Amino acid sequence: MFDLNNMMGKIQEAQQKMKQAQENLSQVTTTSESGAGMVKVTVNGHRKVLNVDIDASLLNKNDKEMVQDLVVAAMNKAIDDIEIKIREEMKKSTDGVLPNIPGFDLSKMM
Repeated sequence: MFDLNNMMGKIQEAQQKMKQAQENLSQVTTTSESGAGMVKVTVNGHRKVLNVDIDASLLNKNDKEMVQDLVVAAMNKAIDDIEIKIREEMKKSTDGVLPNIPGFDLSKMM
């Protein structure tokens, strides 16, 4: 028999865990690079850029467009990489709270 009170308790527990997981995302970071490591970008789980490191050898006014392209490439890769970590963190935080429902991905709720 379906227990509505139990299900509501599970939903509230999931909400609390989701809130805590979202707060913890500021501590989840990734650093990605482009140009064989000449440009590195670090982002956190809130999709905020924390740091951009550009190799000094690239700081030549004749290479401005190349540097811009490398920064964009590194930032896009860092954002793609952090998405994976966000999904992993959210899955860990809600594991066992709600049943595994195919197609129900809590990480997309952020």
